[in-house]
Amino acid sequence: MAPVSVTAIASDIRESIAVKEALLADPDLLQRVARAVDHLVDAYRAGNKALLAGNGGSAADAQHLAGELVSRFYVDRPGLPALALTTDTSVLTAIGNDYGYERLFVRQLEANARPGDVFIGLSTSGNSANVLAALDRCSDIGVTRIGLTGASGGRMAERCDVCIRVPSTSTPRIQEAHILLGHILCRHIEAALFPDH
Repeated sequence: MAPVSVTAIASDIRESIAVKEALLADPDLLQRVARAVDHLVDAYRAGNKALLAGNGGSAADAQHLAGELVSRFYVDRPGLPALALTTDTSVLTAIGNDYGYERLFVRQLEANARPGDVFIGLSTSGNSANVLAALDRCSDIGVTRIGLTGASGGRMAERCDVCIRVPSTSTPRIQEAHILLGHILCRHIEAALFPDH
């Protein structure tokens, strides 16, 4: 087997950096990130919570970000209520079996979401059927909808109150940017709610 090319590895890193530079160069995108922070801070100040969902790597990102909110990001402070709708295998398999995979997140929203909560849907394509169905149900419940997706936004773009579209069509590069953006959300939520910590 030929050794891995250092040049190829460097190329991967440069691609990731280029996507992040494109985020930085887009003032509209940065404004959408700020709006997402504002929605989440307002929800937390009103006693509400965040609910997060995605598939595959995006499911892992949903869990990661929920953990940052519930536990801590930079500072010791009270936990913030956040639920990743991707973690309970009994719930997931029951809903998948009884109602179908497309309703995986809808059913959990119906059980756990309240008006004033915020749903964060992650989908690199913007076309994940179960995330789209969840976004549609959020509008009925009165839940604010934030989307993290790729360049086109897919069908999520028209369903979100704030849609943050990473300027890339590469799934790994989009996911890398999603975790960066999620960390930014966590950092600024924490700073706004706990300025003295």
